[in-house]
Amino acid sequence: MPIDWSDVDDAIKKAARKTDDELAGKVSSLTCFNDEQIKKMFPKPADVAHLSELMQIVQASTSEQEKVNRLAKNIESLGGTVLTLLKTLK
Repeated sequence: MPIDWSDVDDAIKKAARKTDDELAGKVSSLTCFNDEQIKKMFPKPADVAHLSELMQIVQASTSEQEKVNRLAKNIESLGGTVLTLLKTLK
């Protein structure tokens, strides 16, 4: 019996959308943005993961200098996220 790969592809896409929706919902509950805004600004799960990492740094109960140091250390991976947020807040 041949495999219908279009059914498999559809299932993968459906699962990805569900995951993206759940992730956007969780992140939006921690920010001033709603689910749709999060999904529009950060369409890929990796983008949302970077936003989550950035939020963890900003909200950490560490000194401002420690936060700056962590941001500087991770600027290559988080720079795009920072720019996206700042463009949205303009």
